[in-house]
Amino acid sequence: MRSASHGWGFWATLAGIYAALVVLPHLLSFSQKEVAVFLVINVLVVVSYRLLTLTGEWSLAHVVIMGVGAYASTLFAKRLGVPVPPAMLLGAGVAALTAWVLSFPLLRMKAFYFLIGSFAAGEIIRLCWKRFREPFGGPKGIKLIPSVPDIEIGGFQVAFFDPVNYYYLCLVVVSLSLVVLYRLERSRIGLTFHAIHWQDRLAEAVGVDTRGYRTLAFVIASFFAGLAGALLAHYLGTVNPNQFDVEAMVYVLVWVIVGGTATIYGPILGVATLTVVNEIVLRELGLDQARPLIYGAILIASILFLPDGLESLGPKIKRAFARVRNREGEGAAG
Repeated sequence: MRSASHGWGFWATLAGIYAALVVLPHLLSFSQKEVAVFLVINVLVVVSYRLLTLTGEWSLAHVVIMGVGAYASTLFAKRLGVPVPPAMLLGAGVAALTAWVLSFPLLRMKAFYFLIGSFAAGEIIRLCWKRFREPFGGPKGIKLIPSVPDIEIGGFQVAFFDPVNYYYLCLVVVSLSLVVLYRLERSRIGLTFHAIHWQDRLAEAVGVDTRGYRTLAFVIASFFAGLAGALLAHYLGTVNPNQFDVEAMVYVLVWVIVGGTATIYGPILGVATLTVVNEIVLRELGLDQARPLIYGAILIASILFLPDGLESLGPKIKRAFARVRNREGEGAAG
């Protein structure tokens, strides 16, 4: 069985990580609890973005697609009266549908041309949000978005305007999403994504519909990005075009590149590490204004000295320890 390939050490580590994540919000200040909520949502953003990169394509519209999910979920809940949880799923579905429509022109292009085309498509969508006050609210966006309704568990009322409760909600939703994305990558579909990335002409030669699979990756990645946008919108209670501009997209790119894309945990390492750097180091030192400069320096340093991302540190450290042990063994034998 494939699940048996993971030893007890893996499951113990995973259990320890989740135990720490459950305890984490109770050790933070109020503002830090909100940062923890945003961090969990951003984990879904970067991991869904990585799914698209499996086919070799890098998009500059992913954050805008996230915004599509946010706006769609908002309109379903606020204008049509759909309950918030179904509205979130519908918003994610609209984001996936938008990606499917965009795939017809965009996936005629590859590599750099796809990157630029996705940026243009994203800007068109974002400018529509700014231009039309009805139904998108224009530049100011939409306010007073319905929040996730309170629920009762064991006689206790759970209110999701509380950042701790919303953190747990996001943790559950994002964890389930990560399981789906992980299983998808390990499936035949995921292996086909990898094949298209590395040998697209060979894949076509053996009968693989490369454009169809690239479209599938784009649509699935967009669904989960839209879900992340819906989670964000119903927590903040407001949505506007500036939340999904190119600056936000650049941060997503930095998180993914610094973390690495070879494994599913690479982007998670990137977003978690840089969030800690931003919130603990930059804010404490009063360097918020210098964040783009510092992020740029981190990106350049990562490309130069750690081109495979933070995820490559573990194997490198293991190899270094193995070399040390081998030398010690040779010295003892000598």
